[in-house]
Amino acid sequence: MRHGITSMGDALKEFMDKSRMKPRLTEVRIQENWEQMMGKTISRYTENIQLIDGKLMITTTVAPLKQELNYSKDKIIKLVNEMLGERVVREVIIR
Repeated sequence: MRHGITSMGDALKEFMDKSRMKPRLTEVRIQENWEQMMGKTISRYTENIQLIDGKLMITTTVAPLKQELNYSKDKIIKLVNEMLGERVVREVIIR
């Protein structure tokens, strides 16, 4: 910022950080990048991904995948937060 002038990018970022839409947009970003982060197989058998109050809820009906995801919770948190560029996900819940 120089002499009261803010770039359009900075203004949009500031607006989004304060917006009520941010949690939903963050959830959509996670959903859109899920296959890239976790791979095609896991993505294919993941039915739903939700972000509620820092909790990433992953839904699948495949028992072996549930077990694998339970073992990988810390890795999932790290991957998602790195992709977002900020610490948004604090916990992973597998359903």
